[in-house]
Amino acid sequence: MAVRVGVIGVGYLGKHHARIFSDIEGVELVGVSDINETAAGEIARSYGCRPYTRYKEMLGQCDAVSIVTPTTTHHAIAMDCIAAGKDLLIEKPITADISQARAVVEAAAAKDLILQVGHLERYNPGIIAAAEMISEPRFIESERLSPFMGRADDVDVTLDLMIHDIDIVLSLVNSRLTDIRAFGKTMITDRIDLAKAWLEFENGSRALITASRLSPEKVRTLKVFQRDFIIAIDYQKQEVSRSWRQGKEIVSEVVRPETREPLKEELRDFIFCVRNRKRPGVSGIEAMNALDVALKITDMLKAGQ
Repeated sequence: MAVRVGVIGVGYLGKHHARIFSDIEGVELVGVSDINETAAGEIARSYGCRPYTRYKEMLGQCDAVSIVTPTTTHHAIAMDCIAAGKDLLIEKPITADISQARAVVEAAAAKDLILQVGHLERYNPGIIAAAEMISEPRFIESERLSPFMGRADDVDVTLDLMIHDIDIVLSLVNSRLTDIRAFGKTMITDRIDLAKAWLEFENGSRALITASRLSPEKVRTLKVFQRDFIIAIDYQKQEVSRSWRQGKEIVSEVVRPETREPLKEELRDFIFCVRNRKRPGVSGIEAMNALDVALKITDMLKAGQ
């Protein structure tokens, strides 16, 4: 029996949720909802489903729902979907604050619903390949730079971009976070557009995370320094390079896993979890932990520290 899915929000990213769900075997895209009636209609016609301008009217037709709306709306929409008994995929960040995130996590758990959060980079083939090589990271450095796209300007860059790498760092470093230092700048929006954060962990690991929406070009890289070698991940190329000392020389190798569309892998995993009642790789708990760190960095920057 097909899993009946609805997509709430068909803007920049939501239209791709609709596209992919319409193409996954064993999934029926029953509807898309957007406050923009024209957008909802266009996407519905493209993928053979029904358009809605009020998402609550769509819920009765769904088993599961993908929420791809502005962050500030996640909590209210998620709580409505949970009340209707629907499994949920919520695009990152899970909500705008920790109290909202906790409410969503607890409400979903109380009804034994699947709650997955869209931390897309967990499904990047480069990260998946690199994770198998990483055991004791001592220092991690990430850069996530983008030109200004005129979207996601309802949140700071810490919640728009940096939270991806916060989640990756937390997933790689199995230790308690003990210290945060940060620098940030507002330039073209009334939010933080550039941020750097220094994280220290109880086991001695450290991380430097940079996020910007002021860059002339798009950069997505992560470097992991271990005792015996260095791993560099290019998210865009979906490849991993590993370098180590051999005698008096530095040698390296490049690993190029099979290219995949991370969003498609993420949505397939969501459907697998719905069908098999499995805990997602990025559940509400992991998403809440990443949000907590991102908000602490944001608060620190806004306080001028």
